[in-house]
Amino acid sequence: MKAILRGFTVVRVIIRYRLDLPILGYALPLPIRIIFWCMPWRLLTPVQGTVAQRIRLALIDLGPVFVKFGQLLSTRRDMLDDELAQSLATLLDKVPAFDSIESKRLIEQALKQSVSQAFLEFDDVPLASASVAQVHSARLDSGESVVVKIIRPGIRRTIQSDLRLMRLLAKWINAAVPDLRRLRLQGVIDEYEKTILDELDLQREAGNASQLRRNFENSNLLYIPKIHWHLSNATVLVQERIYGIRVNDIDGIEKAGISRQELAKRGVEIFFTQVFRDSFFHADMHPGNIFINPALPNDPQYMAVDFGIVGSLTQEDQAYLARILLAFFNRDYKQIAQLHVDCGWLPADTKVHEFEGAIRGVSEPIFSKPLAEISFAQVLLGLFQTARRFDMQVQPQLVLLQKTMLNVEGLGRQLYPQLNLWETAQPVLEQWFKQQVSPKQIYAQLKQEWPDLAQQLPFLPGLVHDALQQAARPVVAPAVPEKALKSKGHWSGAIGLVLVMGAAIVHPIPFMNQVWFAPVSTALALVGILVLWNRGNR
Repeated sequence: MKAILRGFTVVRVIIRYRLDLPILGYALPLPIRIIFWCMPWRLLTPVQGTVAQRIRLALIDLGPVFVKFGQLLSTRRDMLDDELAQSLATLLDKVPAFDSIESKRLIEQALKQSVSQAFLEFDDVPLASASVAQVHSARLDSGESVVVKIIRPGIRRTIQSDLRLMRLLAKWINAAVPDLRRLRLQGVIDEYEKTILDELDLQREAGNASQLRRNFENSNLLYIPKIHWHLSNATVLVQERIYGIRVNDIDGIEKAGISRQELAKRGVEIFFTQVFRDSFFHADMHPGNIFINPALPNDPQYMAVDFGIVGSLTQEDQAYLARILLAFFNRDYKQIAQLHVDCGWLPADTKVHEFEGAIRGVSEPIFSKPLAEISFAQVLLGLFQTARRFDMQVQPQLVLLQKTMLNVEGLGRQLYPQLNLWETAQPVLEQWFKQQVSPKQIYAQLKQEWPDLAQQLPFLPGLVHDALQQAARPVVAPAVPEKALKSKGHWSGAIGLVLVMGAAIVHPIPFMNQVWFAPVSTALALVGILVLWNRGNR
């Protein structure tokens, strides 16, 4: 019954905002078109505003779950036109607060103690109220100011109900409007479900905050508030309260004497550091979640909150993305095309030269602008839109990355419109590349892989025995002097045997059995095995 009533609500919203008009613009079956044309609302309800504005208002009318879905859609600029994407990006996640009595009941239920026991002071008036959670200020017995985040009651049932309705609507749209199948609405809804359900787990958010805090523990670039774990769980989160200037409060920033240019540069540096150094980035960096520390006007520092949505890239994605960006600014379109195939974003049978030509057609107009005006996010968007024509599948981690880049660039240019993003990002990318091939990094990788290699050490004698047996088998001599062949074979076999046996002998010696020596001894053994293997194959 609730689903039927909710369905009628959707129909009412479609009528109220005259969304039947854009629907009629598609190739609907004739009976459906006739029904739409005969409806009385066409005469009674006037059309007000553009299609993008009406869709935005309709989502607000449908409630917070649909508002958050619209926010997600605004990041999918590979599917939507610019006007609609920009309109959806302005959606605000604000809903009426629920009663403080209910807040206290939920806190006591989650913490198994009364609010007065958990906190010295608790403010009944919420600091903020959103679709998923509500935030109150409080004070601990130690005197420390904190914020208390509580999951909204009944929100999980509401989300699940609206998700079912969204899937039903998506199924109907795919059946009735074939032209809209390219939007892959079912996939978008699946992605949205994962994102919003993750936000319902505040313990997961607390873990994200702790990881980000560790990553920037010794840095003045970004401050992450401390989590009070003894008062936090899946439905309640207690963290240090910060007092900062909103990042979009330009007047407040100028009054504090903070350099907007330096602030913009540091914002870009923070983002690229998170992506390429840590492979763990705050993926919800809108103005409501980012503040500036007023206590450090000469050393601008960002302060962040709300860590329900984070993103990460694999080491392979990091490398490919960095190389794609560098290749783009070097106008090496062939390398960009080949990288998309190599990393598996495009099918292996893609015609690289055709994709290269398509990228060139999209990219060359971008370089007609001054370098300071080139948008990284728009670069990625253009590349991904072009790749979609070559059957590139949606990469969720790249969608989050693109969304975050849009936020970072928007904030950066608002702070300092002349910001040269490439000039700021290039040193970070180049430094990352240098670190990947440094001896320290190579040692770190060997050290990390050593436990797996150590498990194979007991099998070394058997491998050596097999290699020696193979080496002893008669082989057809090549057309080279027999003396030289024997000499070369004996030397290679001896060298291989010495390396393998030497590594096996020195490894158990106490003073040799150190962390630093493990990768070295393993490397010697592996080289020896390869030499013996090559000796046996000759």
